Amino acid sequence: MQPNELVQKIASLLWDHKALDIVALDVRGLTVLCDYMVIASGRNVNQVKGLYDDVDDMMAKEGVQLRRSEGSAEGRWVVLDYSTILVHIFHQEERAFYNLERLWDDGTNRLTLPFDQTQEA
Repeated sequence: MQPNELVQKIASLLWDHKALDIVALDVRGLTVLCDYMVIASGRNVNQVKGLYDDVDDMMAKEGVQLRRSEGSAEGRWVVLDYSTILVHIFHQEERAFYNLERLWDDGTNRLTLPFDQTQEA
């Protein structure tokens, strides 16, 4: 599966599991850290941890190995590094404070997601 397809699959899984404010960015040309970022929020620490587990389980089934992760014990800001894709799952308070979109959204690189976030899931 291509990285952009995996990004869509990650975003859909997060949406299906009730994550909030899901954003997918193509950051090629903006950083050497990765090609894509997926950013989402959970309502509480337990949901953030659960979303982390769900994404990691799905990626393992796709044969994509987790290179590194940070923050899973605390559940406030979890980062999953899959080489070409970084997944950031925030508690809502940390999401508002760090505002990663401000750093990585250049106004042209948001990916269209396969669901409408203006509607309840």
